[in-house]
Amino acid sequence: MKILYIHQYFKTPAEGGCVRPYHLAKGLVDQGHEVTMVTTHDVLSGLHQIDGLQVHYLQVPYANRFGFMRRIWSYLRYVVLAKRKIASLKTKFDLAYVMTTPLTTGLIALHLKERYNLPYYFEVGDLWPEAPIKMGAIRNGLLKNLLYRFEKKCYFEAQKVIALSPAIRNYIEANSPETKVHVVPNFADVSFFEAHHKIQRFSAENPLKVGYIGTFGAANHLDYLLDAARVCQEQKLPVVFNLMGDGAHLKKIKSLSRQLDNLILHPFGSADAVKHLLESQDAVYVSFKNLEILNTGSPNKFFDGLAAGKLIMINFGGWIRQIVEEQKCGFYHDPLDPTELARKLSVFLKEPEMLYQYQKNARALAEKYYSKELQVQKLGKILTNQKHLSVSDSEVYILTA
Repeated sequence: MKILYIHQYFKTPAEGGCVRPYHLAKGLVDQGHEVTMVTTHDVLSGLHQIDGLQVHYLQVPYANRFGFMRRIWSYLRYVVLAKRKIASLKTKFDLAYVMTTPLTTGLIALHLKERYNLPYYFEVGDLWPEAPIKMGAIRNGLLKNLLYRFEKKCYFEAQKVIALSPAIRNYIEANSPETKVHVVPNFADVSFFEAHHKIQRFSAENPLKVGYIGTFGAANHLDYLLDAARVCQEQKLPVVFNLMGDGAHLKKIKSLSRQLDNLILHPFGSADAVKHLLESQDAVYVSFKNLEILNTGSPNKFFDGLAAGKLIMINFGGWIRQIVEEQKCGFYHDPLDPTELARKLSVFLKEPEMLYQYQKNARALAEKYYSKELQVQKLGKILTNQKHLSVSDSEVYILTA
């Protein structure tokens, strides 16, 4: 098929950041489809051929550090330029694959269906507008109502919706019962990350290393991690926290981290830089602000941690907490109680054999259920209306909510 892929923040592995769309699009190309990506870039513009993908870059700057109004401008600018670019393309597409966030990509999806009679599949990785509303970014009652109505229309008009988590699927089915929803979670790239498992004893000279690799933003609320690092330092636990990323709270984190001897900041890096740092860690920390709506997501760094075979440490509930605890590959700690993290981590410091087993469990989970190849194959079958894989959503307990 000829597939038009709409995604505002397309990144290649060389650039770093979320590379799920790159791998999904490339996977579809490898299955024999022709994929045209319409996206944005701070610098690049025009058509670029990237690993079999036709990528049309539109110059629309965007960064997590942007304020609310500047973000809105970026979202709407992309919608306008994307519509123009699509109108200029000579290809007759069979379907469109439209990825949120932001929800404004739904304007492009609805335009494609109305103007070109082009069916679209709608991927939902975060619940917009529910998440920004719950975080207090949108307060106007009329605007909230309009956004909820728009969201529901995007789901209703879609040929199918691809949810990145079972919690998102349940939310969409409750709000739009007519919509066909499939779960294709973020994936664990087990062919990229190597798992180095060994039993080791920890000390001041050989501390346990905890990595956080991701966005330094409001939704991540890394104050929880900093508070936990402070408690570990006060208790003289042999633990070092390594943070790599960028975002709106970077300056704040840099300032607060100066008080901590057990925390190291690393600059934002490519996929290879992430691989190098993550493989050298013993555990990964995945963080979200203490809001129930943020428990529904499918954070890619959780899956990277599984692929690399690391102890998973999280401070949020929901479906991922259920997986982590049932599969014995990590633990949850109360985000408002940093001493709980120190207490639970102390168990692994004293029992390195248990840490070794939890790390192996993480890698086994990644290989069995969340490999990149499995998710790309599943998406390809959904797009071509083929029967699902033998391991279906209903059969895999970890995809139930």
